[in-house]
Amino acid sequence: MKLHLKTTVAMLTLAAWPAAAQPAPPAPNNALETLGAMHQTGSTADWPEVPQTGAKADQVKQNLTKIKLPPGFHISLYSLVPDARHIAVGPQGVATFVGTRKSKVWVVTDRARGGVGDEVKEFAPTLPKKIPNGVCFSKDGFLYIVEQNRVLEYAAAEFFYEGADVVAGAVVPEGELIPKSEESYNHTARPCRVGPDNKLYIQLGQPYNVPAKEKFDLYRKVGMGGIIRMDRDGKNREVYAVGLRNPVGMDFNPKDKTLWTNDNQVDGMGDEQPAGEMNRVTAAGQDFGFPWYGGGRTRTVEYKNDTPPANVVFPEVEQAAHAADLGLMFYTGTMFPKKYQGAIFSTQHGSWNRTVPVGARVMVTFLKDDGHVAGKSEPFAEGWNDNGYYLGRPVDVAQLHDGSLLVSDDLVGALYRIWYDGK
Repeated sequence: MKLHLKTTVAMLTLAAWPAAAQPAPPAPNNALETLGAMHQTGSTADWPEVPQTGAKADQVKQNLTKIKLPPGFHISLYSLVPDARHIAVGPQGVATFVGTRKSKVWVVTDRARGGVGDEVKEFAPTLPKKIPNGVCFSKDGFLYIVEQNRVLEYAAAEFFYEGADVVAGAVVPEGELIPKSEESYNHTARPCRVGPDNKLYIQLGQPYNVPAKEKFDLYRKVGMGGIIRMDRDGKNREVYAVGLRNPVGMDFNPKDKTLWTNDNQVDGMGDEQPAGEMNRVTAAGQDFGFPWYGGGRTRTVEYKNDTPPANVVFPEVEQAAHAADLGLMFYTGTMFPKKYQGAIFSTQHGSWNRTVPVGARVMVTFLKDDGHVAGKSEPFAEGWNDNGYYLGRPVDVAQLHDGSLLVSDDLVGALYRIWYDGK
């Protein structure tokens, strides 16, 4: 069942009916069918909150004293959120939704309105999920959650999240986002964005370090190793960009509507190569060079004797090799000084296959008036890499309504808040 804008008023009206006025529920096949039909699953008990005080919270706060930021900026613990990955801040400012690579999505609420997420509970706990990493909102309040092989739409998530049962419908049914034969434990994070064209954009990593050549045609056809887009009801799916190994993190430049995407490059080629990538997508159909290039202009061993396409688009920014660039967002707030307004904030999760670890930090990338970068990305918040021992691993960045930043950390299981007061 799919939920669309035309049904919103009807659903909200139905939700407000007294129990006696509701028709008797059918015998559903599963929880998604039950919720899509506006019926209860039968689970009415409260579910536990994630504790926000105690020894763990105290230790995380202590670790944050080691984080270095530019003068006038500060960082604090916003909330403890297990396995916290990609972030979607509700457009009404009611709550923030956090995906994971496990089986839960968390909803974080600042009840006291004090700059702290003091309530953290599981979102839609009666509906089973599989690797629900990708979370994104439309401006009109629809939450999209991209799982390993399914896309769900939650109408008015900021309205319904207080209950265990949440209205849901399938945009892409289970098993139809990628071929079932290509499901893997590797590269399964699938971030999403609703673009300025009101279409849903989804990043699809392919599961290999470098795929075998017999996989090439299939992956290009379905968009694995690229970015796909579709109407918000799942129709008119198309491959938007190709030649990306494992893209995780993207955002649209609000000024020129170009799409920017990070990409994680080939492993096992040494400490200093290939470069990580931040790419600028200016039109549908562009090719960013993988698998001929492993990152930047470094050729892969597997495709070194093959001629790359003539129209390959090379990265806008080359990042440190193996730093694992993930979340990316354009800063549109006014809290930060003028130089940061319109800049890109991004995360480096931290290397795993490098003899000297790099990453585990938040980066900032400044742009020129023509929409291109003004030099290399620069560290903005760092200190989680403590001489090769990770005190945290940043995943995503998101902007709160006051212009402060949220940073997720899936190692610690937390959201951090970065703000500026000039002091």
